[in-house]
Amino acid sequence: MLIPCIDLQNGQAVQLVQGRKRELAVTDVLGLLEKFKAYEWLHVIDLDAAMGKTPNGKLVRQVCSSARASYGMKIRVGGGIRSLEKAVTVAGWGAEQIIIGSAAFRNGKLNLPFLENLAKKLNASRVVIALDTAKGQITTQGWRKRVKFRAEEVMAQLEPFCGAFLCTDVDREGTMTGANLKWFQSLRKATQHPIIAAGGIKTRREVTALEEVGMDAAVGMAMYKNKLR
Repeated sequence: MLIPCIDLQNGQAVQLVQGRKRELAVTDVLGLLEKFKAYEWLHVIDLDAAMGKTPNGKLVRQVCSSARASYGMKIRVGGGIRSLEKAVTVAGWGAEQIIIGSAAFRNGKLNLPFLENLAKKLNASRVVIALDTAKGQITTQGWRKRVKFRAEEVMAQLEPFCGAFLCTDVDREGTMTGANLKWFQSLRKATQHPIIAAGGIKTRREVTALEEVGMDAAVGMAMYKNKLR
């Protein structure tokens, strides 16, 4: 399955290269729903919230409401969800699943008490744990910090607390240089849970290759630039 992404920054939908350099911005965020209406799922990520800046909560709510009501899309929301209260609030906006990244770790270790409480509160099936990776290590805090783990090392421990994993290759994110299929294949061997792959995906052939190993593909830059072939 191919999943389009709406990454929010300063009230706009943006695409960043490796999480830092802004490549493009779209002011008509809700207008993107028409562009993506053929897809079953949509990812909405509040980049400002992830980086500890003023969140785009109102806009996230609007996107969730319109995507569900007008287009029948299912939504995953992530970015800055680091407390039970915030997770419950976002789930109440109409998100089928919420994405947890930084909060899955604390002081360089797995934050299992938080994840256990979250799974009880929302049901583990509604939780997606993001294992964004740069230079082989998991990154947190809007891709600004790293923890000592590799994604494949922690998946088994995290399985009881989530319904799926979102694995982003930060080194290739926004570059359209092609998916690191070898890395994604190594992740597939580490868990039986569903995996959503992201980072560098630029062709439908790559989407098909990921599908063949049992993964969905979250695509941003190639879709915004209409270069997914």
